Amino acid sequence: MATKIRLQRRGHKGYAFYSIVIADSRAPRDGRFIEKVGTYNPNTNPATVDLNFDRAMYWVMVGAQPTDTVRNILSREGVYMKKHLMGGVAKGAFDEATAEARFNAWKENKQAGLDALRAKENEAKQAAAKERLEAEKKINEAIAKKVAEKKAAEAAAKAEAEAAATEASAEEAPADAPAEA
Repeated sequence: MATKIRLQRRGHKGYAFYSIVIADSRAPRDGRFIEKVGTYNPNTNPATVDLNFDRAMYWVMVGAQPTDTVRNILSREGVYMKKHLMGGVAKGAFDEATAEARFNAWKENKQAGLDALRAKENEAKQAAAKERLEAEKKINEAIAKKVAEKKAAEAAAKAEAEAAATEASAEEAPADAPAEA
């Protein structure tokens, strides 16, 4: 029986979500499978992979052939790095402790790179948010300036109208006074 490590589609239309499964090569994509070894969600940034590392490693070691996408996923997760190191142990190039140390160093280096990438993305988001805030402040200042100018113009017009009214009433008052006398 030829076994494959493949993706099995889940999720709903427009939102694909996959299970990483071990299946007979003759079984349909979403059909019967032998074992589920993980999940893959390409909708997040970066894509989320939840993998049972030991079981995936076991199936790779016994000869299960992954599809191209699954091979890339397993490679990113370190399954093929571990297989390569175990091959070196089997040949006697180095011992198992050295292989484990090399794998852990690789894993830490990869994690540091991912952390740096996340920090850079976070910094870019914060810079963009700050830029948007500054732009919004400038727009609000311009609007406030226009409103202040409009209110000043209205106040000046009102003052002129009041001045004209007081002037008119002042002119009428002396004219009325001699008529009474």
